Amino acid sequence: MPTIGIVNVNTSESMTTTIVEAARAVSAPDTTIVGVTPQRGPASVETHVEAYLSAVGVIEAVHRYTLESTSRGVQTDSPATGAPAVDAWIIAGYGDQGKEALQELVDVPVIDITEAAAVAAMSVGDSYAVVTTLDRTVPMIRSRLSQAGLIDRCVSISGTGLSVLELEEDEQRTRQIIIEKAAAALHRTEHPAESICLGCGGMAGQGPELSKELGVPVVDGVAAAVGQAESLVRQGLTTSRIGTFAPRGPKRLHGFEQLEIPTESLTES
Repeated sequence: MPTIGIVNVNTSESMTTTIVEAARAVSAPDTTIVGVTPQRGPASVETHVEAYLSAVGVIEAVHRYTLESTSRGVQTDSPATGAPAVDAWIIAGYGDQGKEALQELVDVPVIDITEAAAVAAMSVGDSYAVVTTLDRTVPMIRSRLSQAGLIDRCVSISGTGLSVLELEEDEQRTRQIIIEKAAAALHRTEHPAESICLGCGGMAGQGPELSKELGVPVVDGVAAAVGQAESLVRQGLTTSRIGTFAPRGPKRLHGFEQLEIPTESLTES
């Protein structure tokens, strides 16, 4: 009975609710989904500054939750908070909001919806396209996909011109713009897309209806990430601790003392 934690990359509680509802709609009957919203950070993530601030908020939120669900060093259901221990984390943001940092921080699998969506899209089509929010986020998504080795079969990344928070203001307008951008990618003269990725956590839950409308697979990154997280948990797989994600050593983290590795040997520097 896995418990999957989904951390929103912004401080919008309504978006966390949307994301959790979409995750629960596709999760296995015995899977528990818990949503976490950072206590500090941007209301939405659309710039590089916001992305870096978001990563800090995400790290703090996951660390805080982990502490609350841990009793005497063993993860259990905490009688004090009622927070169930998480078996895998999903970062519900398109772009770069600290995935590698969380992989170092926690001892369970960490899934990024950007990568999860691309992997799913390539499983159901030879090429894929991403439809996202503002045009300025396109390079950030391209960089994430390139870093993950998933960019080669991506034929386009297009913005809708809508900010993250605008996605919720007029659902019909949002849906129509996504359809128009996706259709353009599907009907490119050269290298048309064969599947579409929804490039924002705020678009969660729209995949099935858009798939019917467009007649091609439309991948919701949240839904894709839930399936991957469940699979890793059931296989007993988590992040390798050799090399890149080896355990951190003791070091002063001024202003972030709560994230320091506890040790009596740590001295002031």
